[in-house]
Amino acid sequence: MSVNPQSTAARGIARSLRIYYRDKPRASRMDALNAVFARPGGMVFDIGAHVGDRVASFRRLGCRVVAVEPQPAAMRALRLLYRHDNDVTLLPVAISAVAGNVKLHINTHNPTISTLSPAFIAAANTAPGWTGQHWDRVIDIQSVTLDDLVARHGAPDFVKIDVEGFEAEAIAGLSHPLRALSFEFTTIQRDCALDALSRLVRLGDYAFNVSIGERHVFEHAEFMSSDDMAGFLRSASEDLNSGDVYARLR
Repeated sequence: MSVNPQSTAARGIARSLRIYYRDKPRASRMDALNAVFARPGGMVFDIGAHVGDRVASFRRLGCRVVAVEPQPAAMRALRLLYRHDNDVTLLPVAISAVAGNVKLHINTHNPTISTLSPAFIAAANTAPGWTGQHWDRVIDIQSVTLDDLVARHGAPDFVKIDVEGFEAEAIAGLSHPLRALSFEFTTIQRDCALDALSRLVRLGDYAFNVSIGERHVFEHAEFMSSDDMAGFLRSASEDLNSGDVYARLR
């Protein structure tokens, strides 16, 4: 019996909606952390919005949101959730170093780890705890740069970047420092996180902190230097798996 890819994708998105929208304590922690950077009436970019739980957090904080999501199934969910919200702009594109077209590798069973990065897939295929993951569909997607978004929508107060191993390429499309950003890191691909960190350092004088997994709290009482953050990324235990590095201009 053949498997319908659309129904498989719909089940994967439904699973994401259950995970990310039903955990109220997680939502409260997320709001508290986002409030450090996002202000009522301000604007944020959500790069890799997936099913929009971060969009929901930014909206609870009174922010306008530009949400970027290249996965068709996830974008359908976003449109259902936010189509009547005039303060949410939904863009079905990818963010890359240059504008053009990119190939999106979709994991229909686990869409949260769909990626633009073949290197991410290669790292996952040999990493403990990642067995059984399959990127079973590849589609062409239009890509734009962060500079393009800024030119079109204005400079945001905060940019969240979660694009499964493509974070450094996304930051490479930014030519001027922004007030604050975050990017996801994984312990299976530390080189990507260190590259993203280096690109931010070249853009401006940033200080850094980190949140692990889904805790949505800062791990350090004070923001640290780029050297200290690089040391953390290099030495972090494999058990941490993933988290988000936060950067703000000094």
